[in-house]
Amino acid sequence: MQTPILSVEHLSMKFGGLVAIGDLSFTAPRGEITALIGPNGAGKTTVFNCITGFYKPTEGMITMTRQSGEKFLLERLPDFQITAKAKVARTFQNIRLFSGMTVLENLLVAQHNALMRASGFTVLGLLGLKSYKDASRESIEKAVYWLEKANLIDRADDPAGDLSYGAQRRLEIARAMCTGPELLCLDEPAAGLNPKESLALNELLLGIRRDTGTSILLIEHDMAVVMEISDHVVVLEYGRKISDGTPASVRSDPKVIAAYLGVDDEEVTDALVEVGDDHILEEGDVAPPPALGPSETSSMFEGPIEDTVEEAGSETIVPASPAASKAAQVEAQTGATDPVKPKGPAQ
Repeated sequence: MQTPILSVEHLSMKFGGLVAIGDLSFTAPRGEITALIGPNGAGKTTVFNCITGFYKPTEGMITMTRQSGEKFLLERLPDFQITAKAKVARTFQNIRLFSGMTVLENLLVAQHNALMRASGFTVLGLLGLKSYKDASRESIEKAVYWLEKANLIDRADDPAGDLSYGAQRRLEIARAMCTGPELLCLDEPAAGLNPKESLALNELLLGIRRDTGTSILLIEHDMAVVMEISDHVVVLEYGRKISDGTPASVRSDPKVIAAYLGVDDEEVTDALVEVGDDHILEEGDVAPPPALGPSETSSMFEGPIEDTVEEAGSETIVPASPAASKAAQVEAQTGATDPVKPKGPAQ
């Protein structure tokens, strides 16, 4: 069985007394598209920020395994090395292009490190040596390749700010691909797109997976996009995983119906009947005992795992109320001794 490209183990992220992510574990298979979905405030972007180095997790381990077999613990790397060494690239919810630069120049900026090395940090470039000319030509060729893939080659010399919203989204993805990532993290790439633009996005992402073998991890609220292109789906609610599997299995999971779609309390039983899965849910969505957490020897690098985590200390942790979780309500109702009866009309 192929080693997953990304393994998240017992990840927790706490802001003071607020538990944004609580003991989250999942894997992203190599060469596949993995979707991370859930209601607003479920902690999806916080997970991305931990993976890409914007946040240092309070607890847990994030392992990136490159095609060569080299492993990196992302929580131990500075953010710039996560892109340079671990080969992880990302986009953001809000478009972050250089709007005053041309479309082509935006893709050349993504290759800044390679060009700077080839120029001897400007000296060789000023002298016009062959090594820099070769690197410059290769960078332009790579940029043109991704502009063609994104169907933007005819806009190469236009300012990026003049592109339509959907075209800017595709340009952002093309720019990320110019860094040569093995894992591409996309934060709501289909947000605000019309159906035609969503279709173009789907074709681009499927082409990236097919032609380059790049693994994709995406956050998305557009279920049409998720169900059409994803191979694997992970569902979060209040920072905890409530479902993990294929799109078909997740779509029919009663926990997802209750939590993600926001089923009312009195409709939970009806939702269970609709999906044909009204049996007792065996496991509660709670954190495991400390003995099951990451061990001191779980790190692949030197040094104990305590070097990379921040202890909560004596702070009072305030988790989300169980009553707020729709998934917990499903478990509570279906886990009762007597069958749950739908509420009748008021007398």
